Amino acid sequence: MGQRSPQTGLCRGCPGSLNFLPFSEFKKLTNFPNFKTDFDSLFPKRDLPPEHSDVVIIGGGIIGWSIAYWLKAKETRRNAIQVLVIERDNTYSKASTVLSAGGIRQQFSVEENIWMSSFSANFLRLINDHLGVVGEPPIDIQFNHSGYLFLASENEAAVLEENVNLQRKEGVAVSLLSPAQLKKKFPWLNTDDVALASYGLENEGWFDPWTLLNAFKRKAISLGTLQYNGEVTCKRFPLCSLFERARVDCCIVVNAAGAWSGKVAEMAGIGAPSENILSGVKFPVEPKKRYVYVWHCPEGPSLECPFLIDTTGAYFRREGLGGNYLGGLSPTEVSLSGLWGQFSTRFVKIL
Repeated sequence: MGQRSPQTGLCRGCPGSLNFLPFSEFKKLTNFPNFKTDFDSLFPKRDLPPEHSDVVIIGGGIIGWSIAYWLKAKETRRNAIQVLVIERDNTYSKASTVLSAGGIRQQFSVEENIWMSSFSANFLRLINDHLGVVGEPPIDIQFNHSGYLFLASENEAAVLEENVNLQRKEGVAVSLLSPAQLKKKFPWLNTDDVALASYGLENEGWFDPWTLLNAFKRKAISLGTLQYNGEVTCKRFPLCSLFERARVDCCIVVNAAGAWSGKVAEMAGIGAPSENILSGVKFPVEPKKRYVYVWHCPEGPSLECPFLIDTTGAYFRREGLGGNYLGGLSPTEVSLSGLWGQFSTRFVKIL
C-alpha cells in the first residue's frame, strides 16, 4: 500500500489513487467567490445570506416565523422550497411581538377574526404536537387561562350585545353580565358607569410571546428554514432582495415587517405614483406609539383577575402572582413624549 505523507496529507505511491487533504485545508482551497460544494450546507456563512431563496420573508417576528413554519410544514417533500427569514434587529427591541401584552381572545366583532382566534387557541393547546423539536425540552408558553372582560357604558351596551350574539353564533363561549352579576363575580370592581359586560369562558387568556416566538423559530429552522440578520434595501421585488452587502435572487417576497410594512412596501414601489391603480395605493400601515405600564399593587385581585378592557379603552391584567399588573391606554396624540405624565394623570385615575 502507498504511504501517507504526514506533511501534506496526500496519499503517495498508489497508482490510480485519489489525492486528499485534511477537510480544513480542502475548505481553504475551495473558498472562492461563487464556488459551491456539497459541504457548504454544513458550514453556513453567517455574514452573508444565500444567493437564492424561493421565498424571502422580511420580518422575523412571530408572524414572519409562523409563515416560515407553515410553508415548511406543508412541504410535500423535504426541502421542496427554500425559505429565508430576514430580521434586522435580533434583540427585538422595537418588535410588536415581544412588546405586546400577549393576549388571546375570541370576542371580536368580525367573524373572520373569531375563526382565526379559534384556530390559534386550538393550536396553542397542542403546541408541542406542532412546534416540538426532537431533543428539545417541551414548550411551555406559560398560558394563563383567564377570560377577557369587556365593560360597556349605556351608549355601548347595544353594540356589545350584538357582538356577543355574533360570537355565540360562531361557537364562542361568552356570557353577558349585568352590573349586579359583575359586582358579585368581581367584588373589587367599580361598576358605577357600567351598563353591561361580556366575559369569555374559554380559549382566552395570555401567554409569554417571547417563548412562542422562539418556538416558531426553532421549529422552522429544524425544518430547513434559513435566517439572516440584515436590512433589506432592494427596490426590485420580487426579483431580488438586496441587503447592505449581498443580493438574494428569489421568486416571492413576503412583507411581514409589522409596523414598518409600509416602508417595505414603498421599496417595492407600492404607493408611488403609478398608472396602475392598485400599486398607486399607499400601504395603510405605519408605526404608532403605544405603551404598556407595569405596576405593583399587593392588595389587588389575584387568580380571579381577568384581562379587563374598560369603557375608556384602558386595559390591564395580572402579571404573575406577586401583586404585579400590566396595562395601558392608547395615547390620544401622536407625540411620543410625556408617557409618564399620561400614566399619572389619565391611567391612574381610570384605575
